[in-house]
Amino acid sequence: MQYAFETTLTSRKQLAGFLKNYTLEQLNMVPEGFSNNLIWNIGHTIVVQQLLVYKLSGLPTMLSEEMILKYQRGSRPEGFVDQKEVDELHELLFKTIDQTIIDFKNDIFKNYHLFTNSLGFTIKSAQEAVAFNYYHEAIHMGIMMSIRKFI
Repeated sequence: MQYAFETTLTSRKQLAGFLKNYTLEQLNMVPEGFSNNLIWNIGHTIVVQQLLVYKLSGLPTMLSEEMILKYQRGSRPEGFVDQKEVDELHELLFKTIDQTIIDFKNDIFKNYHLFTNSLGFTIKSAQEAVAFNYYHEAIHMGIMMSIRKFI
């Protein structure tokens, strides 16, 4: 598990770099040919990690229902994300993973609702959810690297 968490934290540092190095306008821009933007991808990675690890374990997430609805699978950017929300997402990039590490150390993940995602991956435990999550984040990192070429 340690390697999975280290990988996720490295990924999150890369995501945080987008928040630091791009303007609000660039973060919010949906380039032609894309269905989302940089900030949506960042919010989406945070939401999916919480849903995969916590919700499917029958535990509460660290996120508001509003945030989940805004960034969950199938959603699209709607409206301009302001600096306050960018700052909140930046904090959640690390706070959610730090808490997940603590919760694994405290062995709170006892149950898991088996889940097969749209890519055909079947996830059977919170541990498997953590492992799949860094694959998921890498997909979105690739999308973001493509988006940045057009903003």
